Amino acid sequence: MEGLQYSGADAAILRALGEAKGQQALFSRQSPEVLESLKTLATIESTESSNRIEGITAPKKRIEGIVMKSTVPRNRSEQEIAGYRDALSLIHESHVEFPLTVGVVQQLHATVFRHLPNPGGKFKATHNVITQRDPVTGETSVRFRALSAAATPGAMQTLVEDYTAAIPDHDALTTVPLAVLDFLCIHPFTDGNGRVARLLTLLFLHHAGYSVGRYISLERIFEETKETYYETLEKSSRGWHEEKHDVMPWLRYFWGVLLRAHRELEARLGTITKGRGAKADRVRSVVENRVLPFSISEIGKECPGVSRPTIRRVLERLRDEGLIEAKGRGPGARWHKRDS
Repeated sequence: MEGLQYSGADAAILRALGEAKGQQALFSRQSPEVLESLKTLATIESTESSNRIEGITAPKKRIEGIVMKSTVPRNRSEQEIAGYRDALSLIHESHVEFPLTVGVVQQLHATVFRHLPNPGGKFKATHNVITQRDPVTGETSVRFRALSAAATPGAMQTLVEDYTAAIPDHDALTTVPLAVLDFLCIHPFTDGNGRVARLLTLLFLHHAGYSVGRYISLERIFEETKETYYETLEKSSRGWHEEKHDVMPWLRYFWGVLLRAHRELEARLGTITKGRGAKADRVRSVVENRVLPFSISEIGKECPGVSRPTIRRVLERLRDEGLIEAKGRGPGARWHKRDS
């Protein structure tokens, strides 16, 4: 970490993240009710996106029911979704009780797989590789060769010790993404490494006082920027075995995700006390931050306290401005940003 070379732009984004961290405390005092409603939405989005990145899907209504524990999982995909829900809850509600240890990492993995016949929590017994699929040819190639099964337990213990030793003397905005990068390069489990890495990201950020992932889904932002997510991981893992890798692509991407999450939180909460027109401004801000298609009901969940007619009026205004368009009619209509 001592040898990292930060640019002026890097320093600026780190300052912005520090300011955003302080702003979050203000929001917690001013808008506790709205924050509480955002927790549920973020949990649903995080559970859905983190699993979908790995190709694990289910109908949205089923996912919402599983997250709210009103629906019983009925197949493997839904069991894995339920497991991520449980691990996410464990982190958000009990992170103070979970300092980083090898046992905690294994516990998170076991929780993700707790609803499946074969329990998790054990490191890989055989060698594994990280592959990538060419979107044009469909051919699969090896992107990175992870550590051997025999070397994994020792490497995980070293990761824990190095991270713990670095915390008092280094900025969490550096130690957290570097620890996550090392975890992904070790790739300690046969399956579920990506999901556990995203859970550890939330745990580390909670420990450092960055709790924005409780209200804005970092997993959703990772999914919406998935190509860059994998591209920066690939760049920063080159030469990892020889300790000659360039960590800056991954650090800059990670900082960008975190800053975007803080900006989204500010957009959703920052206009609450600004008087007349604040609700319309909130709807507009949420829509402007959207990447994937959305429905009126989804925007309503992100803007608690804003009526459906108000949301509809704002969407119609944005449509008239040429910024969005609707496909379909009635409650099932999906809105798209024109530039996407």
